[in-house]
Amino acid sequence: MERNSYSEDFKRQMVKYILEQNKSMPQIAEEVGISAGVLHSWKAQYRDEIQLESLVTLERLRQLEQQLLEKERENQEKERQNQDLQEELAILKKALHIFGKERN
Repeated sequence: MERNSYSEDFKRQMVKYILEQNKSMPQIAEEVGISAGVLHSWKAQYRDEIQLESLVTLERLRQLEQQLLEKERENQEKERQNQDLQEELAILKKALHIFGKERN
């Protein structure tokens, strides 16, 4: 029987896949053609590392979401200011038109 050698990256990716699935280990083992025992050992070896990476990724996602919300608030404020300035400009144009007629 030939023994396969898998890279560390492949093992990590497989553990990520296992953690994302709602399937049993035997189902996954059959699907990927690797024994459930080997998959269990990889999961035990890499699970903490993969979960830590996921936490870091989730924290970064939260930071980016917060930045997006702040930018959206800034854009809303700028839009409000822009509308206010457009209204002021319209008023000034009407006043200029009215006062311009009185001189004639």
